[in-house]
Amino acid sequence: MDPPRSRQLLLACASGVLLPLCFPNFELGLLAWIALIPLHLALDQCSRRRAFWLGWLTGMIGFTGIMAWVVTAMTTYGKVPLPVSYAILLLLTSYLGIYIGLYSLAIVWLHRLIPRYGIFFAPCFWVAFELLRTYALSGLPWCLLGYSQYRELDLIQIADHTGVYGVSFLIVLVNMALAELVLWLMPFFRGFHPAKLPWELLTTAAACMVLSWLYSATVLSNENPARSPVSITVGVIQPNIDQAVKWDAAFRDETMHRFDRLTATLGTGTDLIVWPEAATPFLLERERDYQLQLIEWAARANAPILLGSPVVRYYADRRPYLLNSAYLLGPDGTLLGRYDKHHLVPFGEYIPLKTSLLFFLDKMVEGIGDFEAGPGATLLTFTPKSLTSGNPPSPRPVKFGVAICYEVIFPDLVRQFAANGAEFLVTITNDGWFGPSSAPAQHFSMVVFRSVENHLAFARSANTGISGFIDPFGRILDATPLFTEHALRGTIPVGYSRTFYSWHGDVFAYGCAIISALLCLYGYFRTKEPAPDTTVIEPA
Repeated sequence: MDPPRSRQLLLACASGVLLPLCFPNFELGLLAWIALIPLHLALDQCSRRRAFWLGWLTGMIGFTGIMAWVVTAMTTYGKVPLPVSYAILLLLTSYLGIYIGLYSLAIVWLHRLIPRYGIFFAPCFWVAFELLRTYALSGLPWCLLGYSQYRELDLIQIADHTGVYGVSFLIVLVNMALAELVLWLMPFFRGFHPAKLPWELLTTAAACMVLSWLYSATVLSNENPARSPVSITVGVIQPNIDQAVKWDAAFRDETMHRFDRLTATLGTGTDLIVWPEAATPFLLERERDYQLQLIEWAARANAPILLGSPVVRYYADRRPYLLNSAYLLGPDGTLLGRYDKHHLVPFGEYIPLKTSLLFFLDKMVEGIGDFEAGPGATLLTFTPKSLTSGNPPSPRPVKFGVAICYEVIFPDLVRQFAANGAEFLVTITNDGWFGPSSAPAQHFSMVVFRSVENHLAFARSANTGISGFIDPFGRILDATPLFTEHALRGTIPVGYSRTFYSWHGDVFAYGCAIISALLCLYGYFRTKEPAPDTTVIEPA
């Protein structure tokens, strides 16, 4: 292999190695601002075909590092043989690498389509491909590039307009500007005069960074408690039930005893108690004795309990199916509402194309039958005992939305709760599937952006962790460690006003996609040569 090709491969691999370090558990978010520079350098003077494969290599290496937890979930709990698990992981990361491959191809293509200035549109293509990844094949927007900055609150407040995609756009823009600067400087070391300084790109990147910081600083400094004059106290339960025994009937009483004990430690000072996803290792609607126990515990706490439990329903032909649901049980024993999970986990809660192409596969989680999707963003309502309004004071009901597990990584899905009038948000999950991997921390970090995007507080209850509270501007108020029993109580504000993102959704991301599509059309018609003129001119 000739030295230039070897150098390109090494640079592409370097970006692939750097990408996982930007996310939990490594927590080196600042690396994201330079992680793509080696890839951009590798693409210099590169063909489009080679650019795609270099980008694909970067993506495959990067996503393998980010999503290595897939092997743990499949081997430990899905009982998939280890070699098969690694093969599935590589198949998944090979697919995800295609998006970075297409982005790399777009960079080379833009350089030639509009010399010097075409590169300005490269971040639009990155965002367009992230948006596509959010929805294609059921969607897998896990660890979008912007999530690497979940701790940089003085920068990410722009997400209340652009969503997480705006932060991804900014990171790519800075990487691209720095890479172009390096390419401009390299001729100095080679002993010949460089091309013109790409000052327009550098100025644009610097201006966008400054504007993002200024906007974020303004949002945080103008945070006014008067905008949300009320708050409620929420308790979250983290029972730390081993996934290997969770559905063991012999361990059922021990599971419920643990919930009882942890809930009792919260006392009577909470307005709402939250248990994790699938908290009950049985079908709640069919277990009268356990229903009475739950009613007793809610009455003792003098607060409603939100708990996850499967629901069985029947098709018209009497075939059963399941719903992954969250019940809101009032302290007087009344059912205040139920939310049914809307976005299911492919190959976990259902098998895509099961009746045709993938009929030979079984689900990779324990359960009875297939799950069906719920109707959408249903709000739950309760009346906190500590919250009163009016003169004379009277109890005021509060609306909130529940995202179950995987749903919280989908920005638009959570946004719909806010648009429908949610005053705070809850997410319940069972991250026990992930084991001691980076996935629980990655999953938790994405909740920060859902808070910032909608300016709504979040309460999170996870079976094995991480449980905690996040304020409307992304501050992590409290968080538990993994694999510990915890009963955590926190005070969160309710009733913040809606954001631009809450009302209008992914306008920014779709705008980037439209710009990318228009450029593709422009490139198509520009490179399309007219048919040769075959008219024969007769001599006079």
